[in-house]
Amino acid sequence: MKRLANIIMLSMVLLLAVLAASSPAAPEDILKRWSKSETYKNDMGSELEITATYYSAEYIEALVQTEAEKNLWTKDEMENYKYELLKSLQMDEYIPVHIEFDNLGPALRMAPFDRQIWMWIGSEKFSPADYDKRFNFKVSDKRDGLVFFPRYDEKGNSLIEGVKSVKLSLRGIISPVTTRFSTIDFIWDVYKDDPSRLWSGDAAAKLEIDRLIKRVEKLQVQKAELEAQLSEVNGELAQINARIEELRSE
Repeated sequence: MKRLANIIMLSMVLLLAVLAASSPAAPEDILKRWSKSETYKNDMGSELEITATYYSAEYIEALVQTEAEKNLWTKDEMENYKYELLKSLQMDEYIPVHIEFDNLGPALRMAPFDRQIWMWIGSEKFSPADYDKRFNFKVSDKRDGLVFFPRYDEKGNSLIEGVKSVKLSLRGIISPVTTRFSTIDFIWDVYKDDPSRLWSGDAAAKLEIDRLIKRVEKLQVQKAELEAQLSEVNGELAQINARIEELRSE
């Protein structure tokens, strides 16, 4: 009987473990997974905390869900928030990362900031395509902002597709507290994340319309430039033909 009871107990433990593994993670756990913090101290009592958040599809979905539940939003309100969020993050063009510095020590001097930070996507190293320019100014207390890295190569191919992990690196020389480190690194496993999940629903449709409008505007500018060139060419042809006729009539 004792052996049977042990078998039953073991089976229950295994069943609970399987259920726990298969159940979806809570939104707050997902948010923590993609937001990483590192704290550095020195013997003088100085302290620097750096938090980096990678905006994965999973993170954004959890963030939208959390805000919707907290504010009791309707579906339309939730979709509008998602639209504004994706628009501000420029997810259709870049890989955005949110950086936050909480400095309780010597001022951070990081200008030019795009030379202090980079991202490894697989085995390739990329500098920021854009970033919050406030990072170029001295940081004596707190500062946060977005850094944007390229999502596509020059041919339009996704840089993130098929990649297992990405690593964000900051130079250790950004602060006297971290100079003993060559780099400050944050690593995220991205191979299970599917960015295409974001491009559905009303928010995605609005963003697609925005993108198409921008494309139309760009093509209209190109069209006007080409028409101006064509007009110039036609004018020159007319002059040449007129001169030919003059010479023939002499």
